[in-house]
Amino acid sequence: MSTFTSFIKPETDSDRTVPTKTFNLNPNLFERFSLKGKVTCITGGAGAIGSAIAEGYAQAGGDVIILDHAHSDNGLSESLAIKYGIRSKFYQIDVTNGEQVKEVVSRIESEFGTIDVFVANAGIAWYTGSILNEDSTPEKWRKVFDVNVHGVFYCAKYVGEIFKRKGSGSFIITASMSAHINNVPNYQTCYNSAKAAAMHMAKGLAVEFAGFARVNSVSPGYTNTLLSEPIPRAQRAKWWGLTPMGREAETDELVGAYLYLASDASSFTNGSDIRVDGGYCCV
Repeated sequence: MSTFTSFIKPETDSDRTVPTKTFNLNPNLFERFSLKGKVTCITGGAGAIGSAIAEGYAQAGGDVIILDHAHSDNGLSESLAIKYGIRSKFYQIDVTNGEQVKEVVSRIESEFGTIDVFVANAGIAWYTGSILNEDSTPEKWRKVFDVNVHGVFYCAKYVGEIFKRKGSGSFIITASMSAHINNVPNYQTCYNSAKAAAMHMAKGLAVEFAGFARVNSVSPGYTNTLLSEPIPRAQRAKWWGLTPMGREAETDELVGAYLYLASDASSFTNGSDIRVDGGYCCV
């Protein structure tokens, strides 16, 4: 059983030396955004947002592991490896199965040597509106929490063990602007609650992992993906009217936040949430 060491300095400690880190923008700031030599993993990596993150990480020089519940990534990993000269591989995974997550994470470490960046991006939406609707069943509620919350926990637990052993790492959780607000006119209390839990998990883990790794979250706003396709256009138009930029995000517009948090450029960013929502949460 490991002992707990508080990061809060007791009053009895006479050492008042200011902890510092050497100022360093060398060789240059741009290169601190590079992921060259880093092994990165993305759950939900075959989906719209996940595949955009994967391509961004590959462009930045990182090796890219695509994890998804689908049976294949439709050639994405092979394409990234050829196009950008990096290592890339697909693993099928069910993030709601803790033992499977543990086994897949172990396989990645064995085959790639380590994990440097892990994006817990897999998630599902809620489509049945009010919890009082007949088809808003307890089973559907549990499924959203199993994927969006418990799946993140399993990934954090087993990837966190690798980060602790090596003494470094970046764990990034895909939350949502729905963690900050209640969406209208659509009712989605289940999704909002799950994403709020995921965002707060990032803050808690940021404290737990602070001695060896960083944990942050990204909160996308409405994004033009297949998850939005079942929503009637008239309802989506109301979203656009509530967003100061007047539209949904395209997936490529989210990638910069994920790249920043994955890279050494964010070395003092811990426990933060970056909203990429076109200004929705401002009004």
